[in-house]
Amino acid sequence: MARKPMNWKRTLVLFVVFLAVALFRSFTGTESETPNGGGEHGTESYQGSGITVEEADARQQSGIMLDASGVVDRSLPDDNDGSRHQRFILKLASGHTVLVAHNIDLAQRVPLGEGDRVQIHGQYEWNDRGGVLHWTHHDPAKRHEGGWIEHRGQRYE
Repeated sequence: MARKPMNWKRTLVLFVVFLAVALFRSFTGTESETPNGGGEHGTESYQGSGITVEEADARQQSGIMLDASGVVDRSLPDDNDGSRHQRFILKLASGHTVLVAHNIDLAQRVPLGEGDRVQIHGQYEWNDRGGVLHWTHHDPAKRHEGGWIEHRGQRYE
């Protein structure tokens, strides 16, 4: 019995469709985006990917590196399952709150108190409770864009 030859035209069409989808996603911002700068101290700013926390929340987007600033609404106990994370709720000027999970196995703990103003560069992950900002630290393997938290003029990364 003779084997059917591979349909190269079909394979080429599938490859072109895959490439078109990948290009479309990269130009429309549905993949993680690279930040274009930081914000100013003492003001609400979201400049990382050009999208705000509120927009990412409304779009239910995840994996977006962005900048945010606000005040510490409350500190939470550390998450000690797996990598240890310092956790706190950040309240933005709009009133929106977001959980911040700062990896303290990779970065120094930030000495925070309720009401302290911080500026953050991290990766936003959507959830139905306002989202989470993580990757607020450097990547020792240098495979992921690093983030940071600025507090009282000091950057923790």
